[in-house]
Amino acid sequence: MPEGATLVWFRRDLRLRDNGALQAAIARGGPIVPVFVLDEAAERPHGLGGASRWWLHGSLAALAESLAERGSRLVLRRGDSGEQLRALLAETGARAIAWNALHEPALRRRDDALAAEFRAAGLEVTVGASGLLFDPDAVRTRGGGPFQVFSPFWRHCRALDWQRPEGERAPAAFPALRRGPLSDVLESWILRSGLPWAAGFGEYGEPGEEAARRRLQEFVRDGLDAYAEQRDKPACDGTSRLSAALHFGELSPRQVRAAVEAAPSESGVVPRSRGAQMFLDELGWREFAHHLLWHFPHTAERPLREAYASFPWLPDAAVQRAWQRGETGYPIVDAGLRQLWRTGWMHNRVRMIVASVFVKHLLQPWHAGAAWFHDTLVDADLANNTLGWQWSAGCGADAAPYFRVFNPVLQGEKFDAGGEYVRRWVPELARLPADVIHRPWEAEPAVLAAAGVRLGESYPQPLIEPRQGRERALAALAEWRRSQRDGAVARETGGRV
Repeated sequence: MPEGATLVWFRRDLRLRDNGALQAAIARGGPIVPVFVLDEAAERPHGLGGASRWWLHGSLAALAESLAERGSRLVLRRGDSGEQLRALLAETGARAIAWNALHEPALRRRDDALAAEFRAAGLEVTVGASGLLFDPDAVRTRGGGPFQVFSPFWRHCRALDWQRPEGERAPAAFPALRRGPLSDVLESWILRSGLPWAAGFGEYGEPGEEAARRRLQEFVRDGLDAYAEQRDKPACDGTSRLSAALHFGELSPRQVRAAVEAAPSESGVVPRSRGAQMFLDELGWREFAHHLLWHFPHTAERPLREAYASFPWLPDAAVQRAWQRGETGYPIVDAGLRQLWRTGWMHNRVRMIVASVFVKHLLQPWHAGAAWFHDTLVDADLANNTLGWQWSAGCGADAAPYFRVFNPVLQGEKFDAGGEYVRRWVPELARLPADVIHRPWEAEPAVLAAAGVRLGESYPQPLIEPRQGRERALAALAEWRRSQRDGAVARETGGRV
């Protein structure tokens, strides 16, 4: 029997299965003290957004219930992680501590410092690695550097061996201390208060490990075959809706990959072909996001391609407020932003359209859009959010700034051809016929009148006409490119021209 108990520090691994830190504690033997510390200062300026706090409350409640069913108890503490863990080590006499790695820059620095401190004090420290499929440090190009383009990155990863999920059965019971330490009451953290828009968040999904496992099983059984055809249609339930579960670690990506690869198709083929491969590519995109943030931690604040820091944005508080409220005059964009506000989630295809319009047509800085998403998405993830917004702005990995100026009208007509998505989230346009629902400003007055639409009153005119917005975006890109060339010439000639 080892000396002392083991603290298991839960963070974004709020599950009992395939949890490396928990499995290490079980293997060590002796009492286990599960603990979660709400340390909001450690993650600044990218801490919990309002919608994420809502999801975290539900996920912690579900984890606490699962532990209680197994004779254990989740200890909740709030404040500085180091201070709270030191106090718990003293209160419990624990001689070991285990946690799973996080990859955000500020949290990496904190965790490294704590691990060094605890080891120097003679404690056993175990850091698990079940939050990603691959260690970001172990995935390198032939030249030994990090990847910056998705396709070669994921092609390389697909050829690597990967560790299958461990502990697919949740432990039946946990050895506990006879007298555990004091714990905060979850409700006292008021994670769900002050969110007047949160009433519809349950529409996206239910927090907790068991709910996530059910959703994964249902998706693999009922949605995977149709994923390739349905994933880009926001009016239907064609995606997995597992993003929040993956962010909070209610599921590990290893569990998701294993379930997808093990599922036979209707023809009996393992793995399923097109739908499975496209879904695994999306899992790879998540992996790529964390790879980039690990190797380029400055991207949380600044563009990967540093030259874009001088891009001539036109920040405008009124424009940003109209975009946030879903009042841009572009129906597909407004539908997405209203879905986000009501449910804490937005369809992925619509996220791309919404972001493109923000940074291209409206020329608003990408980090302002990223901040709004971070606060209003229940699945807000720093790595994914950073990659997505920089991809849209053309200043990040796989940059193609001149080619990603999405026309919101054409995008709406392509992916919401009948207008069902717009009708649901922009009900003032619900009676418009499909041929004009994505371009109401071009509809005949009689058509607008019959649908009860008064442009500029019941529904806004576009903030900028689509063609004009595209031309302005391309002109800004050309201006920026000229300034880069002129700057390079000036540096080469010492300022003499």
